[in-house]
Amino acid sequence: MGKYSKIAVVYGSDSSEWEVSCRSGEFTASRIDNTKYEIYEIFARFGQWHLVAFRKRNAMRVLLPEGARPQVDKTDFSVRLYGEKIQFDFAYIMQHGSPGETGLLQGYFEMIGIPFSSCSAFVSAVAFDKFACKSYLRDVDFVKCAPDVFVRAGMDIDAACTEIASTLHFPVFVKPTSGGSSFGITRVTDPARLADAIGFAFSEGPSVIVEQGITGRELTCAVYADDEGVKTLPLIEIVTDNAYFDYDAKYNGNSDEICPAPVDEDVRDRVWETSRKIYHRLGCKGVIRIDYILAEDGLYFLEVNTIPGMTGASLVPKMVRTAGEDITDFLTRIIEHA
Repeated sequence: MGKYSKIAVVYGSDSSEWEVSCRSGEFTASRIDNTKYEIYEIFARFGQWHLVAFRKRNAMRVLLPEGARPQVDKTDFSVRLYGEKIQFDFAYIMQHGSPGETGLLQGYFEMIGIPFSSCSAFVSAVAFDKFACKSYLRDVDFVKCAPDVFVRAGMDIDAACTEIASTLHFPVFVKPTSGGSSFGITRVTDPARLADAIGFAFSEGPSVIVEQGITGRELTCAVYADDEGVKTLPLIEIVTDNAYFDYDAKYNGNSDEICPAPVDEDVRDRVWETSRKIYHRLGCKGVIRIDYILAEDGLYFLEVNTIPGMTGASLVPKMVRTAGEDITDFLTRIIEHA
């Protein structure tokens, strides 16, 4: 028996990433140990939370038909199933984007006292905003941050484009400060395209970060905490023929994700140590993934993913397999340490 009894895996989201979130959530639910826990799958989107499937201990998954999926009672995070009240006592958050990565969902669980798998509400909010997160790391001596310009909706876009063209070297990457899966991102090589790229990024949110492109190798590292402390998993190097690791490269197979990354031990150890320092500095919890560019002049921080993808083809499960670990045991350690 584990510390908890009834695990609710919450997936779906209010963002463009909701379909990816469903795949991550379904995979996670299928790998949680149902000899220890009952597992309930909650699809949550735009305020409508429904129980879509469940697995009792040592039983098969039951998929509820549409029209017969009970709503979650948000007053105490419970559901009534076949006349029985099911009280969830742990939430495994697999929502990519809002509200599961922005801190909103975490804030709800914190207020009603339900333990959950991810970073706190505050840390989630900071990490999800690329500009805010970089602000925590700009002055540290263990990782570099690419030069950038911040733009918020309502600012003078022409003036912002002039500042970008005069202070940054091209190509630049125009990104919504909040969001993932490369939605809203444009690689810009011509200053004349900046305004359009900024407008496109605004389709994902009200603020934008324009970063100077850094040439180098893209590496990613997962960090997590269990009862033995903060640990890292094998690095992955991402190689793509696309201009960058965009949605097509991530989800349509147009990239090679080499695990373990073919880097020297000193580079590997430096990335591991840097990742643990970032984990501690931000105050993270659960499993996160940190992306970097390894350039000639050092290691550059790209972003933190506090709810990294968890499908069979995602990066973190690949790291877990390369480490020789069982994904079910890995998820148990995350749950029991929360």
